[in-house]
Amino acid sequence: MNLSQEQINFLNHSIRDIPDFPKPGIIFKDITTLLSNKDAYALLMNHLYEKYSSYNLTHIAGIDARGFIFGAALAQMLGIGFVPIRKKGKLPYTTVSEKYSLEYGVDEVEIHIDAFTQVEHPKVLLIDDLIATGGTAYAAANLINKVGAECVEACFIMGLTFLDGQSKLKTLTNVYTVIGVD
Repeated sequence: MNLSQEQINFLNHSIRDIPDFPKPGIIFKDITTLLSNKDAYALLMNHLYEKYSSYNLTHIAGIDARGFIFGAALAQMLGIGFVPIRKKGKLPYTTVSEKYSLEYGVDEVEIHIDAFTQVEHPKVLLIDDLIATGGTAYAAANLINKVGAECVEACFIMGLTFLDGQSKLKTLTNVYTVIGVD
């Protein structure tokens, strides 16, 4: 199912802009208004279900924390497992970690070392709400591959097209964004 321009506009208009958050000059894309709009959330999730139902995925991996909202729901719809990729120190079992650069410093994400061991040849969709510079997503895709799975695609509800995050991530996996933000 391809979304019409009218449907993309509807989804885009269901996302609230918050100026100067978390700091002056930033326009924060607040997805809570999309989530609370049952029609927008249903349209989005049904679109993702139809898009990924033929991929023969074994898991969806969601990036902490908003990727959990879309990833867990989509995994349930597809009848497959969900795996969280979390910030360092949040997972209780043995983990593998990957560092990535931020504007001012370094951060780190982790995944359980045995996240995908229950199936042979795990095929994983990585999901999050937004891709900007791509550092977190790149690290997350690397983690999926490090623990023996195949990251077949990375999906984002929004992609900031004026930044190079998508092109960087495309060196590791396919990338799909529902809404492009200029």
